[in-house]
Amino acid sequence: MRNSIFITAILALCFISCKTDKKESATTETIIENNVDVETTTSDTSSEIKITPIEHATMVLEYKNVVVYVDPVGGAEKFAGQKPPSIILVTDIHGDHFNEETLSGILGNAVKIIAPGAVAELLPKPLRDRTLVLNNSQNRDYTFDGVEINIETVPMYNLREEALKFHEKGRGNGYILTMGGKRIYISGDTEDIPEMRNLKDIDMAFVCMNLPYTMTVESAASAVLDFKPKQVYPYHYRGQGGLSDVEKFKTIVNDKNDAIEVVQLDWYK
Repeated sequence: MRNSIFITAILALCFISCKTDKKESATTETIIENNVDVETTTSDTSSEIKITPIEHATMVLEYKNVVVYVDPVGGAEKFAGQKPPSIILVTDIHGDHFNEETLSGILGNAVKIIAPGAVAELLPKPLRDRTLVLNNSQNRDYTFDGVEINIETVPMYNLREEALKFHEKGRGNGYILTMGGKRIYISGDTEDIPEMRNLKDIDMAFVCMNLPYTMTVESAASAVLDFKPKQVYPYHYRGQGGLSDVEKFKTIVNDKNDAIEVVQLDWYK
């Protein structure tokens, strides 16, 4: 009898233990599933701006279903594997920013080119008919693929006497794109002009720095410290003497303002 009671007690304990194990296991699984749900939500990049450096001044920006090509040169093959553009921005007439053959090769049926008048004048009629001309200090709202974008043009030009021949004031455009709640500044070829130093509320800034065509890393850093973007991306930093010292640029900026994030991408693979 005693043996029977003892065996019954052991079986009861085993049963309770098994139920407890199963409950704990089920609770653990629920927590993991919830974490996956939260992680999926927080890692959703549909509202983020994706940056793909192509080379030098050329890049691809993506926001939702809008794809912006900036200064596409180097032939259509440079953009193999990229999504087709919704809009193309051209800053200036020089060959590292403007190439008619590349534009023709990547231009889809619904794509518009936005460019200064100096660039539009160089385009053959089929491309010119697809071009929206914006000159310095103009501001326009557009809707591309259902997404509203504001495009503001900013002057780009040289200040040094010996460099005035490269970029005269009024010919080329820098751009500020506002999309996805962010203001994105693309400097084009410029020195540390007052129009750059006086920029406000810039979230992402692409700033050039190469001699003799634009400016030194010191001048670029000085301008960035004035307009204080949240992030700055050194780009267009290959000059006659090779690549500019973007590490020095980062050091100068962050020694004086470590709240500005300097992001270094690979523009010269």
